[in-house]
Amino acid sequence: MTVEQLMDATLGGVPVSQILVALASAVVATFLLRLFFGFALRRVQKLARRTTTDIDDLVVELLDKTRILFIGLVVLWAAARPLDLPPEAEVVLRGILVVGLHLQFGFWGMGVVNYLLARWKREQLEEDPGIATAVGAVGFIARLGLWAILALTALGTLGVEVSAFVASLGIGGVAVALALQNVLGDIFASMSIVLDKPFIIGDFVSVGELSGTVEHVGLKTTRVRSLSGEQLVFSNSDMLNSRIRNYGRMRERRVAFEVGVEYGTPADTLRAIPGYIREAVEASDNTRFDRSHFSGFGASSIDFETVYYMSVPDYAAYMDTQQAINLSLYERFGDEGIEFAFPTRTVHVIRSAGEGDEPVPA
Repeated sequence: MTVEQLMDATLGGVPVSQILVALASAVVATFLLRLFFGFALRRVQKLARRTTTDIDDLVVELLDKTRILFIGLVVLWAAARPLDLPPEAEVVLRGILVVGLHLQFGFWGMGVVNYLLARWKREQLEEDPGIATAVGAVGFIARLGLWAILALTALGTLGVEVSAFVASLGIGGVAVALALQNVLGDIFASMSIVLDKPFIIGDFVSVGELSGTVEHVGLKTTRVRSLSGEQLVFSNSDMLNSRIRNYGRMRERRVAFEVGVEYGTPADTLRAIPGYIREAVEASDNTRFDRSHFSGFGASSIDFETVYYMSVPDYAAYMDTQQAINLSLYERFGDEGIEFAFPTRTVHVIRSAGEGDEPVPA
């Protein structure tokens, strides 16, 4: 077949020459529009970097989410309008365009969701570090709802009976829920963590015998970085079913420690020891003295119990303070001639005597 014969031929009642012209026009227009969108995106990005408002960030997000497939489908549909296409081709072209439009609306919707979530996270993160977890959960639900609505809308536009489809999805959803009940339990547990906030990212928590800093709260798992460096992964449902100690919520730390001195220490010195301890505690920063008492007679020592509070929950600060108190007491007791007690044992040896004599202690 020659070129002239091919150009004079028809396809579905439409001259091939017209179809080729429409396709060529669509390709050229798509290429030009793609160049235009790329140029516009670069210009808006430069503008966004120079401005303080964030509305231009939304424009950048929408331009970046515009797919060339969508541009090509719209141009192809516009180029095919002048052609006298058969009804079957019109239906196919319309279906492709509907699917393409809904996909593009989904990408634009994702851009809007990302913009709103990023803005929400940026505004609230300093006040509430736990907002990162909430943003992740809300983003997942928003994206899932967006695509579900667009899918149902596209099916309705294409003539599918949506009500029957939704009913069938409901029956199938029950079966899926039974099969994935553990996964769904973790997802609902994630929502409980987001809403109730028993802990947030950055909190130091203890779960049973394991402890560490919360790094990530996902839809199924919570990841904790232990003190020894490894990452601990808990399922969300296990976390909520466990007893959690959240040291990140500690407002102040209660500290109790004991000091033992030797038996034989004079009574006047024993009365003065609580005062010495109080001076050592109050000399340190971030401390609130509570009490210090002669608490009892130990096996090898006279014991004093002291309680004070740290106004900061940081463990390193507590250890620095306790070290300073211990050094101060060591120096003060040395100056006052007070001896710290250590475990001692007294042994009584009985020397055997002659027959009929009383035993004589050695």
